[in-house]
Amino acid sequence: MTDYEVLRVFCGPGGECGNALGVVRDGASVPGRDERQAVARELGFSETVFVDDPVRGVIDIYTPTLRLPFAGHPCVGTGWLLGVDRLVTPAGEVGVRREDGLTLIEARADWAPPRTLRQYGSAAEVDALEVPPPGEWIYAWAWQDEAEGTVRARGFPGRDDGIDEDEATGAAALLLTARLGRALTVTQGRGSRIVTALRGAGLIEVGGLVLREPARPTPGRPGPE
Repeated sequence: MTDYEVLRVFCGPGGECGNALGVVRDGASVPGRDERQAVARELGFSETVFVDDPVRGVIDIYTPTLRLPFAGHPCVGTGWLLGVDRLVTPAGEVGVRREDGLTLIEARADWAPPRTLRQYGSAAEVDALEVPPPGEWIYAWAWQDEAEGTVRARGFPGRDDGIDEDEATGAAALLLTARLGRALTVTQGRGSRIVTALRGAGLIEVGGLVLREPARPTPGRPGPE
C-alpha cells in the first residue's frame, strides 16, 4: 500500500494539539486529480498534500472535498518534512525557514482561500461558540491581550465534509495578520499555537511547531508486492 506521513502542525509549546496533516510523499503513486481527491476524502484530514517533486518542493493540496492552490498548515508541515527552503504551489512560491524549533513560511494574503474573520469581545465568547451551520468558512477570534498581540481563535470550515472545526488554520491567521497589520500569536482550537509576522514586499510569515506521527498505509490503495 502507498505510505503517507501524518504530521501535527502548529502544536502547542509542549507538543500538544496541532492540526493533523496527511502527506503522500510519493505523489506519482496517486497521479490523477480525481484519485487524489478520493484519497483526501478517505483519509479525512482537513488537508492532505501530494508531493510531486520533493527536491523542488512541488506540492498539491486537497481538503476532503476540493483542491486548494495554497493553504497554511499544509505548507508549514510539508516544508518541515521535506527540509526545503521553498515550496511550489499553484498560487506561487512559498518561502520556508526554520528558527528556534519552529517552521515558518512566507506567503501573500491574496493567496489564501476566502475566510470570514469574525471578531468577538472576549476569548471566553470564542470558547463558548457552538459549531455554526454549513455555508461559510468562519474564523472566530478575540484578543487575549491586544498590547501583546495574543489572539484566541477557532475555525469553522462550513463545508459539510466531516471537518466541523479546524484545529489550526494558517491561512486564516495570515489573513488576520494582514487585516490587523501586526505580528500575532494565535491560540486556536484545543491549544494549537500559530505565530505570524509582517515581512517586506507584501509577504506575511506564518509558522509553528511541527511533529511527526508514525507513517500509515493509504486505505484501499495497493502498493508494491
